[in-house]
Amino acid sequence: MSLLSSITSPRDLKRLSDQQMTELAAEIRRFLVAEVAKTGGHLGPNLGVVELTLAMHRVFDSPHDPMVFDTGHQSYVHKLVTGRQDFSHLRERGGLAGYPQRSESEHDIVESSHASSSLSWADGISRAFVQTGQADRTVVAVVGDGALTGGMTWEALNNISDGNDRRLVIVVNDNGRSYAPTIGGMARFLSSVRTRREYRALFEKSQAAAARFGAPGRAFYRGVRGGLHGFLSRFTNNEALYSNLDIKYIGPVNGHDQRAMEAALRQAKEYGAPTIVHAITEKGHGFEPALRDQADQFHAVGHIDPETGESLDVSSGPSWTSVFASTLADVGASDQRIVAITAAMLRPTGLHLFQERHPSRVIDVGIAEQHAVTTAAGLAYGGLHPVVALYATFLNRAFDQVLMDVALHKAGVTFVLDRAGITGPDGPSHHGMWDLALLQVVPGIRIAAPRDAATLREEFHEAVAVDDAPTVLRWSKGSVGPDVPALRRLPDGVDVLRDAESSPDVLFVAVGSMVPVALDAAELLEGQGIGVTVVDPRWVVPIPASLIDLSRDHRLVITIEDGVRVGGVGTRLRQDLRAAGVDTGVNELGLPDEFIEHASRSQILADVGLTAQAIARDVIDQVVGTKLPQAKPARSRESADR
Repeated sequence: MSLLSSITSPRDLKRLSDQQMTELAAEIRRFLVAEVAKTGGHLGPNLGVVELTLAMHRVFDSPHDPMVFDTGHQSYVHKLVTGRQDFSHLRERGGLAGYPQRSESEHDIVESSHASSSLSWADGISRAFVQTGQADRTVVAVVGDGALTGGMTWEALNNISDGNDRRLVIVVNDNGRSYAPTIGGMARFLSSVRTRREYRALFEKSQAAAARFGAPGRAFYRGVRGGLHGFLSRFTNNEALYSNLDIKYIGPVNGHDQRAMEAALRQAKEYGAPTIVHAITEKGHGFEPALRDQADQFHAVGHIDPETGESLDVSSGPSWTSVFASTLADVGASDQRIVAITAAMLRPTGLHLFQERHPSRVIDVGIAEQHAVTTAAGLAYGGLHPVVALYATFLNRAFDQVLMDVALHKAGVTFVLDRAGITGPDGPSHHGMWDLALLQVVPGIRIAAPRDAATLREEFHEAVAVDDAPTVLRWSKGSVGPDVPALRRLPDGVDVLRDAESSPDVLFVAVGSMVPVALDAAELLEGQGIGVTVVDPRWVVPIPASLIDLSRDHRLVITIEDGVRVGGVGTRLRQDLRAAGVDTGVNELGLPDEFIEHASRSQILADVGLTAQAIARDVIDQVVGTKLPQAKPARSRESADR
């Protein structure tokens, strides 16, 4: 039996010798590489926290001592030692989630996987333990150095430092990276600690002593580490950064030295007060292909060769992100006003090409979406046109700034939202399904949803030409399909993609990536003698006036969007039709107002009825059930276009 298979709960770790722990760590790394290579997932972050996680579970008693992982993408090792070793369907329907999930295990506490929130959770939990007399419970929060670029961590630290009567341990997993290398003043400070010559010399001597002299060496190691902290303090204005917060500090500790990590965590536990343990780790540790990858050190991978790290995924065409990347770089060459902003996601959002060509016009603010948006408002005031590129789910965090700093001030800022709609394997916190409902309440905002590469390029040019209001472009994860040409374009920019072959029974208003679904459904319905018109509004907010006229000419309007139905584009169209006195019925098809679990994108869309077959079947049921009103007198095409 392998060591890993003998671990069914964290208690099993406590019976292992130091040598066995070393063997277990190596076995876990082999397991992670082999299993994640088959399914895809967050490989680099988990390879970097093996010893750190094992040490946590050896020193503390989960779930009595709750463990909170910031973002949670580094929780695979935690899952392995808490009885979840079937990774065969990781991030697939019916398999393990890619993040902590309460329904999987009592050991998973926080499953919201947006960064920089762990310390606020830990603050609240530890305060609750004090208030309820649970003084024997210690809260352990793992936060990466990348998450320290987010404002919430510092708001939390400010409050954690207010009172020392709580058992709270903060493990700073410092690998110099979030998705890509961490940026900003905090990153420079931590880097100076890691690379200072005096620190490295003492650190290496302490490690050698621990290895050579056993327990006495480890005692010496702890002493050197404590002295090292004081030594480093003299190089940072006489006090270390964390000391200014009145929080005890232990470190830096080699995060891949099992015994050193356990010693540091035990010391922190014994303090019985808020304590920071600063662990230096290496993302992708132990897997050479990850260490060679300077872009993101295998932060998240698809199917790969476990020996070479080479991707085994077959591309089905260019991605939405790559089309945007080349478009932005090209537009930026001819428009010097364009500046690009990202929140620690330069390459994933497609800004890398722009950075290569225009390095002085890219700003990476770290994991700080609120700051990114308000900085963009300031840049717009100064005469530039900022393009803020984020995952759709992460713009949720900066809604107030979009509303009050950008829209209220009529700032010309373009927001580019990648991974909009259903993303699939990453689960509820990563589906970009709320942007359409949230953003359309912002006064003056304009929202576009390109259906193909050609309309993405076209709409981006239109967006950056707007200098007196926020503009938004959104697209889904994955590959771009073939271009879908319009039969004609109406004066207000609406594209007619298909005219009803018979009577104008149904009008499909398709949003972005839902265009192919609408066209396929129309084909099925025409075969049943039901006339269907398909339009792409291109700019879905505000509602184009021609949609009102087209709706008046049809017996039923069906909006199809991959955003939440409540408050979506369909709801907005229904309201505008009512205001115009148009009584045509509207069916809003979209996502339910619930948290959708991880599965493939196609599985989820089928579940919620966003397939051509499901839509056509629903329309046919209405026709057979005589739910449609009588056919309306047809107007001429010229009249409708006007």
